[in-house]
Amino acid sequence: MTATDPALTALSQGWCALSLLHGRIEAHIERALQAGHDLSVREYSLLDVLSRQHDGDGGHLQMKQVADAVVLSQSATTRLVTRLEDRGLLERYLCPTDRRGIYTNVTAAGLELLDEARPTNDAALREALDEAAGNPDLAPLVRVVETLKTPVPG
Repeated sequence: MTATDPALTALSQGWCALSLLHGRIEAHIERALQAGHDLSVREYSLLDVLSRQHDGDGGHLQMKQVADAVVLSQSATTRLVTRLEDRGLLERYLCPTDRRGIYTNVTAAGLELLDEARPTNDAALREALDEAAGNPDLAPLVRVVETLKTPVPG
């Protein structure tokens, strides 16, 4: 394959379109969450992921799992957890069965903020997808996003 290979060019164009769609959606949601709830997309995502945990076997996520879910490095995820903990939205505590493990839970205030922000997130996502659907280069990707039913396994 060469740099001018049509298959490589098409692949690159597809990747650029996907990247553009992601960027537009994230920026739109970011503006809405910041304006309405003083939350970033990453903060919202972290609260959402952690709110889905439960007690019991396999109920709590390890920091690596959380980092993968919010698409950040472990160190960036730890800093994000600390910021939300400082705001009273998360709390950390030692694992009762393994004193080396630290769990992170969403506080009542964090759950309340998440519940308030969820309709904003969902509406902003819908708006961004509707806007992107008007672009012929992005419309096929929007259709794919709209048909996905479950998260892609990591």
